[in-house]
Amino acid sequence: MRIVGARLEHADSHTLERFLATGGNNALRKALLEMTPEAVAAEVLTANLLGRGGAGFEAGRKWGMLRKAKRRYLVVNGDESEPATFKDHLLVERDPHQLVEGATIAAYAIGASLAVIYLRGEFALGLERVQEAINDAYRIGALGRDIFGSGFSVDIVLQPGAGAYICGEETALLESLEGNRGFPRIKPPYFPAVIGLYGDPTIVNNVETVSNLPWIVENGGEAFKSLGSGRSTGTRLFALSGQVNRPGVYEVEMTKITFRDLIFGEEFGQGLAPSRSLTAFIPGGASSPWFFPEHLDLPLGQDEVAKAGSMLGSGSVIVMDDSSCPVRSAWRIARFFARESCGQCTPCREGGTWIDRIMERIERGNGREEDLDLLLDLCDNISPGVVWPPAQTTICVLGPSIPPAISAAISRFRDDFLLHIKEGRCPHA
Repeated sequence: MRIVGARLEHADSHTLERFLATGGNNALRKALLEMTPEAVAAEVLTANLLGRGGAGFEAGRKWGMLRKAKRRYLVVNGDESEPATFKDHLLVERDPHQLVEGATIAAYAIGASLAVIYLRGEFALGLERVQEAINDAYRIGALGRDIFGSGFSVDIVLQPGAGAYICGEETALLESLEGNRGFPRIKPPYFPAVIGLYGDPTIVNNVETVSNLPWIVENGGEAFKSLGSGRSTGTRLFALSGQVNRPGVYEVEMTKITFRDLIFGEEFGQGLAPSRSLTAFIPGGASSPWFFPEHLDLPLGQDEVAKAGSMLGSGSVIVMDDSSCPVRSAWRIARFFARESCGQCTPCREGGTWIDRIMERIERGNGREEDLDLLLDLCDNISPGVVWPPAQTTICVLGPSIPPAISAAISRFRDDFLLHIKEGRCPHA
């Protein structure tokens, strides 16, 4: 079953001609000409569409939290900067018209007169194609004033980011849009649905979340809800990478396949290289706690993964086999977050930097055995108990995203750390 990836089998899926030939804008016409904004919002609420950006909050519930105000805004978050996450990248390059249609539907449902699509600045081709899709929509009357004679008007603006990971956090993104440094805001009071862009109520939805809306409007919320099970409804894109034979982006019905199916299935990852065995995998992007071979039979579901102590997060599954160095892998993740910290919060700014330096010392062969306890102590100071969901000591979750990889690597691969320390070398080199 394909929803957001239905057009991707066509080489020209990004063109207006292919979009219109495959039912493009049918859902938008239905929403504007046959449904009220409240009816559209009700279908999304019925669908139980979970946000596809990381937090997994229900899109319909988020819309329902909007403060009443004269002006409302919609912001589509396409600042996909998590390492090894590239599902939104695929959608903005290969089906930008679907994104624009979904954003217009969302703007209609929440009563926004302006929508902003905020894309990672490095997505050069994606930026070009989304802008072209916006221009096409204006040209055919699917954007602007009195869309399709419905009386509804909305404009969409494309805004490239400047390559800062922190701007993927919704309030930092809003700061960036206002021309400020990407510093996350303290919540409360700055919940975007209450006080968002320019102080007005704002909905921030992920690219994949918005791209699901045309299908939901056309087929109904119940049809979407019938796919998957429990809270995990519909389909979801997973970016599979690492040491698998067939990395790529796969759209699957939620809860209906397991991590084993995704990594080893013939229609998906097709397993590991000959004579290699799985040692670990990261189920939801670099910020999520690691999983191990005993977790392979967990279904790809929001609650199932959460109960096991991790998250589906950004939809990125990173596979590590026995040729990988867990010390180096954990260090690279910690270094990324340390360097991307905005610096507002002491636990993140200082703790992340110290962890990066200690991990580098160990990887370079200059570590000390007491460094392992020091690392765990630092992790505990950044995120007390090193549990998931994390105990929050910082304004956003970037700080608590540092400890999971370090804690998992030390607890599971302590011998690898000791070999680095005692022999002054990496056994996987």
